[in-house]
Amino acid sequence: MSRPRGDRVVLHVDVDCFYAACERRREPALIGEPIVVGMGYEDGESTGAVATASYEAREHGVESAQAVSRALELLPRAEDAPDGAEPVGHYRPVDMPFYESVSEEVRAVLHDVADTVREVSIDEAYLDVTDRVGWHSVGVFAESLRERIGETAGVTASVGVAPDMATAKVASDHDKPDGLVVVEPGEVREFLAPLPVGQLHGVGPVTAGELGEMGIHTAGDLAAADPGALAERFGERGREIHARANGRDDRDVEPVGRPKSLSRESAFHDPTDDVDRIRERFADLVADVVARAEDRGALYRTVGIKVVRPPFEVNTRERSLSGPVADADLVRSVVADLAAEFEGDTVRKVGVRVSNLSFDAATQADLRGWAEGESGTDDADESRDGRGTDAGLRGQTSLVDFLGADR
Repeated sequence: MSRPRGDRVVLHVDVDCFYAACERRREPALIGEPIVVGMGYEDGESTGAVATASYEAREHGVESAQAVSRALELLPRAEDAPDGAEPVGHYRPVDMPFYESVSEEVRAVLHDVADTVREVSIDEAYLDVTDRVGWHSVGVFAESLRERIGETAGVTASVGVAPDMATAKVASDHDKPDGLVVVEPGEVREFLAPLPVGQLHGVGPVTAGELGEMGIHTAGDLAAADPGALAERFGERGREIHARANGRDDRDVEPVGRPKSLSRESAFHDPTDDVDRIRERFADLVADVVARAEDRGALYRTVGIKVVRPPFEVNTRERSLSGPVADADLVRSVVADLAAEFEGDTVRKVGVRVSNLSFDAATQADLRGWAEGESGTDDADESRDGRGTDAGLRGQTSLVDFLGADR
């Protein structure tokens, strides 16, 4: 069960013209100059294909995947042009080890500011920061993230913020380069509606052409189209792009590969102190998390809860087990024990998490020690700021608190 779309805060971070940005970092004199990075290109040659063209180079018709020979016709190489000739481009061969090193610096920042990061390429990633920041201050959070990427890695990034992955991706592309677009819950359809249908995530040029044949030219047209007709033309993907045009994308931001933790959270429409409602919500979350762990063949060593009290006071508690286990009854018991501390409190959101995952069933621990009360201790980490609340979410802290002291 995916967490409600409006309850999530998703960022899509995309470094602008990444290879060219790395070359500018290495050669600051190239800042503001047209840059072309070629795959299979060697200095002084005309072979290969364009891997990245800076925005300045694109103004002269140079595009990704274009033959370098064609790019040279549109934008002569600076070294070959007569003195004072304009325009000229600066051509560089791909240097993947260097680009990877810069990418690692960007990734380190992303993992520092978000609990969940899905890296989709060398220069872009999705972040789920629902647990870190609310909609009231996410713009400040995202701007600070962009600043930190620039300070740490020496490159600029565009960031899109939305309640879902597909819209966040569109938002990050909307004001490139060096852009920041925040699309709040309730604004998604209005934001998407006027955009050409080809700008929707998952709609390529061929699909956009076929949609045009159906009289569908904008995301608003697609949102209003008959989903049955779309499914007949495009199969299940037709329903998928129709949903995205309507601002519906229930995919979770999940790391590629095996996760280190599994969690689920749920917010109450109105904050409540009803003990039975809170217990029932915890029980639903336990069932969901345990099922996800079972589906992945995962064992866990740590069970934790989150309790968010109004307005945004985040409290977390964890308990370590004697070893990696897969036991739904044990998780329910630990969660109930940890949650007892908050009985009587008014709560706006609760969450359940299992972590320290392993994927070898043969390593499952003997639970006798736990049953006898000889294992399992309260984890000392009660919150991110060590005071039982997440200061960054209260809006009473500096940007350093948002993104970590090491800026």
